[in-house]
Amino acid sequence: MNRGLIIAYYGNGKGKTTAALGVALRAIGYNLNVCMVQFIKGEWDYGEIYSSNLLKPNFELVIAGKGFVGILDDDHDIKEHIESAKTALLIAKEKINSLRYDTIILDEINYALKLKLIEEHELISILEAKPPKVNVILTGNYMTDQIMDIADLVTEMREIKHPFKKGIRAKKGIDF
Repeated sequence: MNRGLIIAYYGNGKGKTTAALGVALRAIGYNLNVCMVQFIKGEWDYGEIYSSNLLKPNFELVIAGKGFVGILDDDHDIKEHIESAKTALLIAKEKINSLRYDTIILDEINYALKLKLIEEHELISILEAKPPKVNVILTGNYMTDQIMDIADLVTEMREIKHPFKKGIRAKKGIDF
Protein backbone atom coordinates (compact mmCIF):
# COMPACT_ATOMS: atom_id res chain seq x y z
CA MET A 1 0.00 0.00 0.00
CA ASN A 2 2.88 2.40 0.70
CA ARG A 3 4.89 1.48 -2.41
CA GLY A 4 5.03 4.36 -4.84
CA LEU A 5 4.15 3.64 -8.44
CA ILE A 6 5.56 4.74 -11.76
CA ILE A 7 2.61 5.54 -13.99
CA ALA A 8 2.75 6.46 -17.68
CA TYR A 9 0.02 7.99 -19.82
CA TYR A 10 1.01 8.20 -23.47
CA GLY A 11 -0.33 8.05 -27.01
CA ASN A 12 -1.65 10.28 -29.77
CA GLY A 13 -5.03 10.77 -28.10
CA LYS A 14 -6.03 13.58 -25.79
CA GLY A 15 -6.26 13.13 -22.04
CA LYS A 16 -2.76 12.31 -20.81
CA THR A 17 -2.28 15.43 -18.70
CA THR A 18 -5.96 15.33 -17.77
CA ALA A 19 -5.58 11.77 -16.45
CA ALA A 20 -2.55 12.81 -14.41
CA LEU A 21 -4.47 15.77 -13.00
CA GLY A 22 -7.32 13.42 -12.12
CA VAL A 23 -4.88 11.42 -9.99
CA ALA A 24 -3.68 14.71 -8.45
CA LEU A 25 -7.23 15.73 -7.60
CA ARG A 26 -7.85 12.35 -5.98
CA ALA A 27 -4.62 12.60 -3.96
CA ILE A 28 -5.39 16.13 -2.80
CA GLY A 29 -8.77 14.85 -1.60
CA TYR A 30 -6.79 12.79 0.92
CA ASN A 31 -4.64 15.79 1.87
CA LEU A 32 -1.64 14.42 -0.02
CA ASN A 33 0.85 16.69 -1.77
CA VAL A 34 1.39 16.77 -5.51
CA CYS A 35 3.88 18.60 -7.71
CA MET A 36 3.60 18.88 -11.49
CA VAL A 37 6.71 19.78 -13.47
CA GLN A 38 5.87 20.77 -17.04
CA PHE A 39 8.63 20.00 -19.54
CA ILE A 40 7.19 21.47 -22.76
CA LYS A 41 4.25 23.71 -21.98
CA GLY A 42 5.19 27.08 -20.67
CA GLU A 43 4.48 30.20 -22.64
CA TRP A 44 0.86 29.69 -23.54
CA ASP A 45 -2.19 30.60 -21.50
CA TYR A 46 -3.82 27.39 -20.24
CA GLY A 47 -6.17 26.30 -17.47
CA GLU A 48 -3.67 24.43 -15.28
CA ILE A 49 -1.98 27.75 -14.48
CA TYR A 50 -5.16 29.08 -12.90
CA SER A 51 -6.63 25.94 -11.34
CA SER A 52 -3.34 24.99 -9.69
CA ASN A 53 -3.61 28.09 -7.51
CA LEU A 54 -6.97 26.85 -6.23
CA LEU A 55 -5.40 23.57 -5.09
CA LYS A 56 -2.72 25.13 -2.90
CA PRO A 57 -1.13 24.28 -0.53
CA ASN A 58 -1.36 20.64 -1.66
CA PHE A 59 -0.46 21.28 -5.31
CA GLU A 60 2.56 22.96 -6.83
CA LEU A 61 2.91 23.67 -10.56
CA VAL A 62 6.41 24.23 -11.93
CA ILE A 63 6.35 25.60 -15.45
CA ALA A 64 9.81 24.80 -16.79
CA GLY A 65 9.31 24.59 -20.55
CA LYS A 66 9.61 27.24 -23.23
CA GLY A 67 6.46 26.11 -25.04
CA PHE A 68 5.86 23.48 -27.67
CA VAL A 69 8.92 22.71 -29.76
CA GLY A 70 9.00 23.32 -33.49
CA ILE A 71 5.43 24.54 -34.03
CA LEU A 72 4.49 27.67 -35.95
CA ASP A 73 4.87 30.21 -33.16
CA ASP A 74 7.96 28.63 -31.54
CA ASP A 75 10.46 31.49 -31.46
CA HIS A 76 13.09 29.66 -29.38
CA ASP A 77 16.27 28.03 -30.60
CA ILE A 78 16.42 24.27 -29.95
CA LYS A 79 19.29 24.94 -27.54
CA GLU A 80 16.90 26.96 -25.34
CA HIS A 81 14.43 24.07 -25.31
CA ILE A 82 17.20 21.63 -24.40
CA GLU A 83 18.41 23.87 -21.58
CA SER A 84 14.86 24.27 -20.24
CA ALA A 85 14.25 20.52 -20.35
CA LYS A 86 17.53 19.79 -18.56
CA THR A 87 16.61 22.32 -15.89
CA ALA A 88 13.16 20.72 -15.60
CA LEU A 89 14.79 17.33 -15.09
CA LEU A 90 16.96 18.72 -12.29
CA ILE A 91 13.89 20.28 -10.69
CA ALA A 92 12.02 16.98 -11.04
CA LYS A 93 14.85 15.09 -9.37
CA GLU A 94 14.88 17.57 -6.48
CA LYS A 95 11.09 17.39 -6.05
CA ILE A 96 11.06 13.57 -6.20
CA ASN A 97 13.80 13.26 -3.60
CA SER A 98 12.55 16.05 -1.32
CA LEU A 99 9.95 13.81 0.37
CA ARG A 100 7.59 16.82 0.44
CA TYR A 101 5.36 15.28 -2.24
CA ASP A 102 3.46 12.04 -2.45
CA THR A 103 3.07 12.27 -6.23
CA ILE A 104 5.17 14.02 -8.86
CA ILE A 105 3.77 14.53 -12.37
CA LEU A 106 6.36 14.94 -15.13
CA ASP A 107 4.12 16.47 -17.77
CA GLU A 108 5.20 16.00 -21.41
CA ILE A 109 8.45 14.33 -20.33
CA ASN A 110 7.91 11.51 -22.83
CA TYR A 111 7.73 14.10 -25.59
CA ALA A 112 10.93 15.72 -24.27
CA LEU A 113 12.58 12.29 -24.57
CA LYS A 114 11.32 11.82 -28.13
CA LEU A 115 12.66 15.25 -29.13
CA LYS A 116 16.01 14.38 -27.46
CA LEU A 117 15.77 17.38 -25.15
CA ILE A 118 16.81 15.09 -22.28
CA GLU A 119 18.65 11.79 -22.09
CA GLU A 120 16.63 8.67 -21.31
CA HIS A 121 19.34 7.20 -19.08
CA GLU A 122 19.15 10.29 -16.84
CA LEU A 123 15.39 9.89 -16.38
CA ILE A 124 15.70 6.16 -15.74
CA SER A 125 18.37 6.83 -13.12
CA ILE A 126 16.03 9.26 -11.34
CA LEU A 127 13.12 6.82 -11.48
CA GLU A 128 15.19 3.89 -10.23
CA ALA A 129 16.50 5.95 -7.29
CA LYS A 130 13.17 7.52 -6.30
CA PRO A 131 12.14 7.18 -2.65
CA PRO A 132 9.99 4.05 -2.23
CA LYS A 133 6.77 5.86 -1.25
CA VAL A 134 6.78 8.48 -4.02
CA ASN A 135 4.52 8.06 -7.05
CA VAL A 136 5.76 9.44 -10.37
CA ILE A 137 3.48 10.02 -13.35
CA LEU A 138 4.93 10.49 -16.83
CA THR A 139 2.91 11.99 -19.69
CA GLY A 140 3.55 12.68 -23.36
CA ASN A 141 2.79 11.28 -26.79
CA TYR A 142 5.60 8.76 -26.95
CA MET A 143 6.84 5.84 -24.85
CA THR A 144 10.21 4.15 -24.94
CA ASP A 145 10.58 0.44 -24.34
CA GLN A 146 12.78 1.03 -21.29
CA ILE A 147 10.29 3.39 -19.65
CA MET A 148 7.48 0.95 -20.41
CA ASP A 149 9.48 -1.84 -18.75
CA ILE A 150 10.03 0.03 -15.48
CA ALA A 151 6.54 1.54 -15.25
CA ASP A 152 3.98 -0.13 -13.00
CA LEU A 153 1.00 1.21 -14.92
CA VAL A 154 0.96 2.19 -18.60
CA THR A 155 -2.11 3.55 -20.34
CA GLU A 156 -2.16 4.44 -24.02
CA MET A 157 -4.53 7.20 -25.10
CA ARG A 158 -5.51 6.54 -28.70
CA GLU A 159 -7.28 9.08 -30.86
CA ILE A 160 -10.45 7.76 -32.41
CA LYS A 161 -12.05 11.04 -33.36
CA HIS A 162 -11.01 14.67 -32.87
CA PRO A 163 -13.06 17.87 -33.35
CA PHE A 164 -10.09 19.65 -34.97
CA LYS A 165 -10.54 17.42 -38.02
CA LYS A 166 -14.01 19.01 -38.42
CA GLY A 167 -12.50 22.48 -38.18
CA ILE A 168 -13.45 22.97 -34.52
CA ARG A 169 -10.74 24.93 -32.74
CA ALA A 170 -9.37 24.14 -29.28
CA LYS A 171 -11.80 25.11 -26.52
CA LYS A 172 -10.92 26.96 -23.33
CA GLY A 173 -11.54 24.71 -20.35
CA ILE A 174 -11.54 21.57 -22.51
CA ASP A 175 -8.28 21.63 -24.48
CA PHE A 176 -6.28 24.24 -22.61
